[in-house]
Amino acid sequence: MDQHRYGAGEYRYFSRPLPPLVEALRETLYPPLARIANAWQARFGSELRFPRTHRAFLRDCRAAGQERPTPLLLRYGEGGFNNLHQDLYGTVYFPLQLAILLSAPGRDFHGGEFLLLEQRPRQQSRGEAVALAQGEAIVFPTRERPVEGARGAYRAQLRHGVSRLHRGQRTTLGIIFHDAK
Repeated sequence: MDQHRYGAGEYRYFSRPLPPLVEALRETLYPPLARIANAWQARFGSELRFPRTHRAFLRDCRAAGQERPTPLLLRYGEGGFNNLHQDLYGTVYFPLQLAILLSAPGRDFHGGEFLLLEQRPRQQSRGEAVALAQGEAIVFPTRERPVEGARGAYRAQLRHGVSRLHRGQRTTLGIIFHDAK
């Protein structure tokens, strides 16, 4: 992370074949999240719809030259953090992703909350720190989410990251549904 100025820690992307549990999470979680993503597209007034299966969505990624898997393990030690960012790896991306906390807060590490920053037009940015328990997951927008305004839904931009760890080591499994170039 440090060399790319993403933060202080390490991340490792899985390669194919993905571990069976990671593959199962992607395939199982995708269909209900695709229903949400398609409802968001409708609220935005977009014609784009996501396929019903993850396998079909990966065909769309491959057609765009995106063939590298994106699920990853993230590890942060004392002083580690992840700068606010968006996980976009090409022109095709899925609008939702998730992070599963594998370490136990208060035992394995202190600090290191999951961060979300939402930017709305003509407003101040709004931040949230989410303290997950071990084994809990958070589903969050990859890039934007619909927010109802006076003239219908508009796109609120989001970034995510991890606050600085005060002690210990934090490990997270990140499940991103689109593949990378």
